Amino acid sequence: MTPEGLAALHERSFTSERPWSASEFTDLLADAHVRLLHRDHGFALIRTVADESELLTLAVHPDHRRQNIADALVTDWLKTVKASIAFLEVAADNEAARALYSKHGFAESGRRQAYYRRDGAAPVDAVLMTAALPPRQLAESPAKPSKTG
Repeated sequence: MTPEGLAALHERSFTSERPWSASEFTDLLADAHVRLLHRDHGFALIRTVADESELLTLAVHPDHRRQNIADALVTDWLKTVKASIAFLEVAADNEAARALYSKHGFAESGRRQAYYRRDGAAPVDAVLMTAALPPRQLAESPAKPSKTG
């Protein structure tokens, strides 16, 4: 997906918050720590630094929600990341996303009060969620058997 395509899908997916621009996606994708996961009609942007992995954003086209796209993206992230902690933030009023993340082992670990500004409505808290990840084996070639006499 191009930065323009990501921005367009992000805009369709986030109607109550400011969508990210193509230039913001371009900058993020230039970061060696950022990885794009995508499926038809959805994407996730992940940043992994040291032993921590953060879900920066996850977007699914509104016409294709409830088709397990977000679930597959979160599964892809958690199965492939090499980190011991995963974290994210989600709007407190986004019950569907909070349920999805809870299903994948995330629990509330904090809040940012009145973080998301909403036009014509009261601000909404950002819920911080964290999950401990199982240890991963390094992707190395198998050890060669030693030769014994």
